[in-house]
Amino acid sequence: MQPRNIVAFVLVVLSYILLVPGLTWPLLTIRASFTFMGRTIDLFEQTRSILQSIRELHESGNDVVAGLVLLFGVVVPVGKGLLLVVVALWRNELGRYRVFAFVRTISKWAMADVFAMGIYVAYLAGEAAQNLDAEIREGFYYFVGYCIVSLLALQFMHVPPPELGTASRTGVSVPG
Repeated sequence: MQPRNIVAFVLVVLSYILLVPGLTWPLLTIRASFTFMGRTIDLFEQTRSILQSIRELHESGNDVVAGLVLLFGVVVPVGKGLLLVVVALWRNELGRYRVFAFVRTISKWAMADVFAMGIYVAYLAGEAAQNLDAEIREGFYYFVGYCIVSLLALQFMHVPPPELGTASRTGVSVPG
């Protein structure tokens, strides 16, 4: 394995380590309150992780939104990491190259970074409103860390296209 692919493999493992708390730990706390006669009265306070948000969206009948968050925030990132592990460990050049090309394609649709940005926009909106208060929690930082490390892992991974001679021995043609 090439040194840069070893670095990529380590980054994939690190991205999984960051993804778990990023999905399960609280992401954002939002509070609504108002002041009446010099006294602050809390109306609402919610703290949610990504997985809690998916469950609550499902339970409230928002299955399409819950499914989209589950797909793009959980399934695609986990699948992308597993496939990068396969690419790093698989010896078949043609198979490695095809899986790597697929990972590059789905990475464009992973949307984890867009999801993190959406959480940050929700935080800013909460801070801008007079009776709302928002607090970014530790899960957000882990999730953003996952996004950055996952992108770095994909950038470090190097899988050259297989040589035509290798492909012809396997009976599979590679377009040139």
